[in-house]
Amino acid sequence: MSARRVRDIEYQLLRSGERRTADVVIERDGNISVRVPEHLTEEQADAVVESKRLWIYRNLAEWRDLNATKVVREWVNGEAFLYLGSSYRLLFVQEQDEPLKLKDGRFCLLRQIVETGGESAAKREFERFYIGKGLERLRKRVEYFAPRVGVALTFIDVKDIGYRWATCAVDGRLSFHWKCMMATPKVIDYIVVHELCHFHYRDHTEAFWNEVDKVMPDYRERNEWLRRNGAGMDL
Repeated sequence: MSARRVRDIEYQLLRSGERRTADVVIERDGNISVRVPEHLTEEQADAVVESKRLWIYRNLAEWRDLNATKVVREWVNGEAFLYLGSSYRLLFVQEQDEPLKLKDGRFCLLRQIVETGGESAAKREFERFYIGKGLERLRKRVEYFAPRVGVALTFIDVKDIGYRWATCAVDGRLSFHWKCMMATPKVIDYIVVHELCHFHYRDHTEAFWNEVDKVMPDYRERNEWLRRNGAGMDL
């Protein structure tokens, strides 16, 4: 990975021996990534960025609009947190057998977690919750969709993977961001299918989207939900 600049556009250049075409992506954090085949020169990558200048401007403006309303949550009773697309209020409790539980329609968090460890400790408990639930759900959904996509997997992980919702490796490993568990079940399924289809096509070419469409004809609707609501899927 290397940082480059074409006039007023800064971007990260990522090379891959498996890639056949160049792909410009506005990442979830607003940064620009350009993924290219190994043989493409830096000058050729710059030319790709230049040819996509108007597209980049338009999509960056849209990204700023969508993220202008990003939710800032406070660690107080009654604050809302997402799980499987639904909102649940936070309730501090004095005693329970686990630090964090989803119980009776509320996220019940031991008060001492915040009192002793602060906001960072509370966030860690939520991350553990999403990771645990994510491993359970995503493993089942991958097992369901993998044969429909025509792929076999060796490993599934749920963790913080930065600005991506999921990643796939050529050896069959899949990693999902724990924030996926804030999305609706339909959108989680879309993320699963999207990533599985990358085992056939590493780029977002027409052939890739045709593969997604075979398994999930309404993928555009699900993708649009994720695009519009992704900024609010955070702690």
